[in-house]
Amino acid sequence: MSSQSVVLVTLVIYKIVLLAIGFWASRRVHSESDFFIAGKGAGGADGGGQNNGLGPWVAGLSYAASTSSAWVLLGYTGFVFTVGFKALWLIPGIFGGYVLTWLVMGPRLNAETAKRGHITLVDFLVADIGKVWRGRVAALAAVLIVFCFVFYVAAQFQAAGNAFSSTFGLGVIKSVIVGAVIIVAYCLMGGFWAASITDSLQALVMVGACILVPTVTIIAAGGMGTVLEVLQAQEAPAYLQLSGGGLGFVAIGGVLGLLGTGLGAAGQPQLLNRIMAAKDRKARLLGAAITIGWGTLVFFGVTWLALAARALMPTTAPEQIFFVAAEAYLPPILAGIVLAALLSAVMSTVDSLLLAAASAISHDLGMARFLPKNIKKGRGLLAGRLAMVGVAIVSVVLTLVVPDTIFDRVLFSWVALGAALGPTALVRCFGWRVSGKYVFVAMLCGFGIAVSASGFQGQIADMAEKWLSWVVGFIVLWFGKMSQAQQTN
Repeated sequence: MSSQSVVLVTLVIYKIVLLAIGFWASRRVHSESDFFIAGKGAGGADGGGQNNGLGPWVAGLSYAASTSSAWVLLGYTGFVFTVGFKALWLIPGIFGGYVLTWLVMGPRLNAETAKRGHITLVDFLVADIGKVWRGRVAALAAVLIVFCFVFYVAAQFQAAGNAFSSTFGLGVIKSVIVGAVIIVAYCLMGGFWAASITDSLQALVMVGACILVPTVTIIAAGGMGTVLEVLQAQEAPAYLQLSGGGLGFVAIGGVLGLLGTGLGAAGQPQLLNRIMAAKDRKARLLGAAITIGWGTLVFFGVTWLALAARALMPTTAPEQIFFVAAEAYLPPILAGIVLAALLSAVMSTVDSLLLAAASAISHDLGMARFLPKNIKKGRGLLAGRLAMVGVAIVSVVLTLVVPDTIFDRVLFSWVALGAALGPTALVRCFGWRVSGKYVFVAMLCGFGIAVSASGFQGQIADMAEKWLSWVVGFIVLWFGKMSQAQQTN
């Protein structure tokens, strides 16, 4: 059996498993809360939320897979391959994001979701805002989520397209469309339950692949020591320097720019929803440990894969390293299974993004009210599914019309949404009560600065995009806190 045949058979089996998960999950979906947050939000209405939500393994693994799929396997690996040791500063930034969301923000997010029945992150953000500004802030947050996730989903479609193109030799357009159709078909099958369990399966697949493929590639290169010796001989000195060859403020600016990437986790609804949905404090803490342990294995593996690939095959396209290495250094059948598993992992990641975008449109924007009035039951779910299809179509068009690297596309949406929602989410977790109009302005300022700075090159622009956007947001929110305190007094 050829490698392509193995990939195809494995893909079919994997999709059957996904459909089975979707069918199982559909039997647990009886409300909007079930569909969008695994029933955890029901606790605010009837006190039953303590028996709902995600267990620690599903919460931790699904969080990990949602934050680190295509952009890690293909994007981050390609970034290390291209720039060398300087890229490693992303790792403490990413792990800082794990700690910030799970351990700093997690207690308030999780407890308040159970107590007040939140269904989306936007519900949490506007919970303490007065009636006049609550709808305006919710609408702005929802629009920003949808805008950023169009780019994020486009990156996932592009990753799936690259995988299909590399494995089956399809053209780019056909590859992207086939990947998108498979993804959307699965997403329409189930809600948050299905997405979380599927992402947990994906996380296990990823960690296995991120151990196996780097191991055989390093062995083929002659070991870690040989890899470093070859890189020292064939690369410029800057490649093996954590500063990337920069000095003084240039080096510091480059490091801070990469570290700042981790801040974006504080404003990502597809991640924070997992923490909100964790069953209880014990599940949240164990979920945090699982996420951090998973990340340690994955980032260690893909970093060494990138360095070994640079030593062995320096002319390889950066975002094709994983697929090329698997085909080159694994037996055909095993390579086919790994490639199929990775392809399925990349494709299924987008379910969380589409679900979050759908909840922003149908729940936060209330678009279900525009559906025909004779649809009395399930209008919200129907609106959500229609929104999924719409976001998917726009993302496919963006992928084909505005080509970009997976890394850059994800980084743009990650940083922009983090700057828009992150400061507000963080101060809410600190217990601040902020006037609604200041929350609205803080979101606009954070998003505007991040987007504007992303259009320029250089470290000043990078610092503005990653850090200034947050600093300005916090300043606005602090004045809003003072204003709210004066109104209360």
